[in-house]
Amino acid sequence: MTTTLVPSQKQTPLLFEALTWREFKAVEQLLDRPGYRLSFLEGTLEIRQMPGEPHETVKKRIAALLELYLLLRGFDFTPTGSMSLESESGLVKREADESYKLAPGRAHPDLAIEVVFTSGGINKLEAYRRLKIAEVWFWEDGVLEIYHLRGEGDQRRYEKLTNSEAVPGIDLELFLRCINMVNHVEAVKTFQQAIQK
Repeated sequence: MTTTLVPSQKQTPLLFEALTWREFKAVEQLLDRPGYRLSFLEGTLEIRQMPGEPHETVKKRIAALLELYLLLRGFDFTPTGSMSLESESGLVKREADESYKLAPGRAHPDLAIEVVFTSGGINKLEAYRRLKIAEVWFWEDGVLEIYHLRGEGDQRRYEKLTNSEAVPGIDLELFLRCINMVNHVEAVKTFQQAIQK
């Protein structure tokens, strides 16, 4: 019998509004210490405590399964983890939980993944839209939602999808079932056996 991961109680980040980009960068330098993660979107600073074990377990599970799939399907990918993504002109800074360049020569990641154990905060999709991230996956409470960027320039908007366009062919039902399994080794083996059939 397979049981699933249970999310812990959600935390709410601290929000500070009406900051300039310059003020944000000054605060960022002051709070450059372990234990905090800062995001910024058009004047709003979000400060979150670093996530705990349940968050990290789900994040690493998603990474392990996705990287296995990308490797076995022949993607020439580069994991970029939680690298800082920012744009002064877009007034945005964000760190995904995981991110990937899905082909060589990319200037920024094609895919960002968010594992949500918090409530409230800045609009993450708007932040990724300004950063021009083609696809964003959100895992929250055992559910996976996928958004793909459509349009050009200021008309760009995310469309919610049932299948990934950035990672074509991935069986999201199987992927999600394996993400939510309690035992990591069992989850990876189950996923690997299924995609190698």
